[in-house]
Parts: sequence; C-alpha cells; structure tokens
Amino acid sequence: MQDPPERSTGPSGAGNRYSRIVEAVFFERYTPGDREVAFARTDLERIANEMNIALPKNLGDIIYSFRYRVSLPESIRSTATQGEVWIIRPAGRSQYRFTQAARIELLPSPLLVTTKIPDSTPGVISMYALGDEQALLAKLRYNRLIDLFLGVTCYSLQNHLRTHVSGMGQVETDEVYVCIDRWGAHYVVPLQAKGGSDTLNIVQIEQDVAMCTEKFSSLNCRPVAAQFMAGEEIALFECEIEAGSVRVRREAHYQLVIPNEMTEDELAKYWDRSLTSRNSEDY
Repeated sequence: MQDPPERSTGPSGAGNRYSRIVEAVFFERYTPGDREVAFARTDLERIANEMNIALPKNLGDIIYSFRYRVSLPESIRSTATQGEVWIIRPAGRSQYRFTQAARIELLPSPLLVTTKIPDSTPGVISMYALGDEQALLAKLRYNRLIDLFLGVTCYSLQNHLRTHVSGMGQVETDEVYVCIDRWGAHYVVPLQAKGGSDTLNIVQIEQDVAMCTEKFSSLNCRPVAAQFMAGEEIALFECEIEAGSVRVRREAHYQLVIPNEMTEDELAKYWDRSLTSRNSEDY
C-alpha cells in the first residue's frame, strides 16, 4: 500500500517519505551532467535515520515503488537530458544505480485489434487467485496465450524464479517458459506480468535477458511482457535488446470469453487472418 503523503524537507519541497528518502540519496551524490548515480541499500537506511523518517518494514519496497508503481520525484526527473528519463537499475548485491535511459513506455497501443479466445481458465482458479498478477499468470498458462502469441509450443518451467545474476545481484522473473518450434529449435521465454496499477518496466526486461544469457546460454531468449488492460483484456509484448536498449518487436491483444460470445462473423474474420498469414510464410 502506498504511504500517506507527508510534509517534505527534501529538494522537491513536497512528497511522501519514500520521495524524501530517494531524493536525498540521489542529490547527495549527483553532480550536474552525471548520467549514473550509484547507491546502496544501506544508504536508504542511513538517510532515513538522518532525516528521522520511519522506514517501511520492507526496505526494498522503496526501490520497487519507484521502479514499477510511481514516478521518481520531479526534482530528480527534471535533471534528465531531454528525451531521456532516470531509471533505477541493479548493480550487484544490494547495490543500485540511477541511470539515464531513452524514454520507453511499455503501454498497450489503443490502435490494435483484439482477438477473442475461448476462456479455458478453471473456475476454481478464478475464484482463489491471490491478486491481479497471479490471476494474469494463471490465465496466460491455462489458455496457452504465450504459445498462441509466439507461434511455438511452450511449457511452464518455473514461476517466480529468483536467482543471482553477475553484476546485478538478485533478480526475479514472474515465470519462465521453455519452448519448441516446428523445426525443433528450443527457446527460453522469461515472462513479466503486471496487473492493477503496476506498470511494465524496461529494467525488468533487461534483467530477464541477462538472467537467460547466464542461466540458459544455449537457448534463444524471447522475453515477453503481459499487462491487464481495461475490461480484463490482455496485452502481450515480445521484446528484444537492440543497440543496448529494450525495443518492442511485436504486440497483440487478447480477450478471454465464454464460447457462445464468439460470433460466426468473428470466426470467419479470424480464418481470413490465418489464411493471409499462412500464405505469406513457408509452411
């Protein structure tokens, strides 16, 4: 839960206690023109004690919040070069760095069509899923949406994989799939899923790629991100690293429906799409 706003004495003059702590950590080490500002988890605790600010029970929630839930304070954002933003990257065990990066937002395109898929999610799973993220992961798995999206056969290897990656420290991937295509080639698909108010972040994609490079070096990595949209439509993004930055290779939107909600016209339209795609590929 987000902490209630508190009066700030930090550089921005306003904000909650998370903002006050992260501002103080940033400006303690920042020099105009810097593109990276390194800090450690212990700096958060030290600064909070110096400013007499009560720490959250989970100190890591400060980092998590500014990565995935809320924007960094305006006082920090305003120091970024035009067209770039500050992001927080891991830099080893309990080590981090503010880094300037190109402004990239993983947001669903409002212009894409939505494909309806008969919902195969067991009712009992829908009843007891603990939160939006768990519900999204379950829907992806039971409806084989990763298979449909990538056009390969996928198997869930492990969810919530936590492991150590050299130069980054501990990273966590929501789910890892291993996949096989029709020619017998093998792939690893790290999946990041976000529901509710949390947003997808390029840092997670970078971590997923680094994890796969280190732990699954013999497999072709195809990182995927998933996001609940309005009306519980699901947006899927296939990403890749190009020139050192995360880019979206492909995006698709799906809506899970009960079978009788699909019309004959929709099925005919999907068949036409399939024929067009197959005619343009080597089957």
